Amino acid sequence: MANKTKELFLKTADVIIENKNYLTELDAAIGDGDHGVNLARGFKKLKDKLENGSFESRSEVFKLTAMTLISNVGGASGPLYGTAFLNISKVIADSRLDLEDLVEISEEAIAGIQKRGRAEAGEKTMLDTLIPASESLKESRDNNLDLDTALKNCLQAAAAGMENTIEMQATKGRASYLGERSIGHQDPGATSSYLIIETFIKNSLK
Repeated sequence: MANKTKELFLKTADVIIENKNYLTELDAAIGDGDHGVNLARGFKKLKDKLENGSFESRSEVFKLTAMTLISNVGGASGPLYGTAFLNISKVIADSRLDLEDLVEISEEAIAGIQKRGRAEAGEKTMLDTLIPASESLKESRDNNLDLDTALKNCLQAAAAGMENTIEMQATKGRASYLGERSIGHQDPGATSSYLIIETFIKNSLK
C-alpha cells in the first residue's frame, strides 16, 4: 500500500509541475501570481524525496508529503496542503480503503484546512473544490453506491466546485483585496485541489 501511495504522489507531482504555468496564470489574475511556481517547487522537492526513499506505510508517505510542502511551498498553500496531508496521515490505514474511510479522510483534510485558514465554503478558496467532493462521498456512502461510482461522482462534484469559484467574490486571501473584481476568475487553489483529486481518483480507478 505504501508503494502505491508513493506512486500516486509521484504522479501528482508530475501533474502539478506540468500545470505550473496554468496555475500561475490563474493566480496572476487575482493573487500574487506565484501559486503554480510555489506548488511546483514543493512537489519537485517531494518527488526527489519519494524517488530516493522507501516507506513502510501510507501514513509515512502522507507525513513526508505534508512536511515537505510545509517547508518548501511559500504563501498560504504550503501550510494549508501540508496540514491537510498531515491530518490524513493520522487516520489513513494500510488496508484497502472503503467509502467510509474516504469520507473520514476527506473530513480530516478539510478540518485541517479550515482550522489553519479559517475559511468556509463559498469564499473562493480550495475548500470550494474539497467540500463538494467530500459531500459527494458522503452522499454515495449513504446511498450504498459502489466505490468506482462514488469516485466518479466525487470527481464530478470537485470539478463543479472548482468551476463555481469563477462567479464567486473572494473574501479570503490576496484575492479578497480585489472585491468584486475577483468575480469572473477561477480560483487557483480550487484548481490545484481539483488536479490533486483528479490524479488520485483517475489512478485509483485503473
